[in-house]
Amino acid sequence: MSDSAAALTWRQYRLERKMFWRNPSAAFFNFLLPLLFLSLFGAIFSGNQSDLDVIVPGIAGMAVMSTTFTALAMNMVFLREQGVLKRLRGTPLPSGAYLGGLAANAVTNTVTQITIILIAGAAVFGVGMPEDWLQLVVFTAVGVVCFASLGVALAHVIPNFDSAPAYTNAIFLPMIFISGVFYDADHVPTFLRDIAEILPLTHLIDGLSAAMVTGASFSSELSDLLVVAAWGVFGIFFAIRGFSWEARRD
Repeated sequence: MSDSAAALTWRQYRLERKMFWRNPSAAFFNFLLPLLFLSLFGAIFSGNQSDLDVIVPGIAGMAVMSTTFTALAMNMVFLREQGVLKRLRGTPLPSGAYLGGLAANAVTNTVTQITIILIAGAAVFGVGMPEDWLQLVVFTAVGVVCFASLGVALAHVIPNFDSAPAYTNAIFLPMIFISGVFYDADHVPTFLRDIAEILPLTHLIDGLSAAMVTGASFSSELSDLLVVAAWGVFGIFFAIRGFSWEARRD
């Protein structure tokens, strides 16, 4: 990327940060909602450290999904249907710089959220700091790519912004409950566990749990990493294949 393109990406990223903080609902769902879940379930299981060891990495995985998948799916639909993408397409701003600014904004939200959860987990819930920082970074990075691409891919099938919350929540809410965000997914009925094993969030949480709590070796979690990466490849393929700068309807 040339210096000018990098500068344009940085400028777009700064603009995205300003617009993010000017949107209270975006700030709520990206930061306060996961922290509310963490506080609520942390209070419920305050006397049981084993449950807290499940909740904290589970909320961290949910934060990765909410700050990328949910946020990008809704944001891309809004920009497309309002004609913003079409207008941007006709400006000198390179497409890569614009999309790079959006992606960097989502990454910043994820890193900030994970940092807050790590601090809260160590200071309030007795989880301690991560056992393996490299494993935490790798799983977080692959999780961001996976859910960001899936969010953009989902945006292609959402017909309009009014229906965007229904589409995203129809995937987000069942996934966080099936994937073991609030409980150990191994202690559920077999049919739900089988579904959970297919979903990327389950494997992301397992990787984050190994890095933050159990201290399981990186090599023992490679299968989880491969599942998340495979979903990422799937998401990238359909995100690129179905991308459109044009609104579905006038």
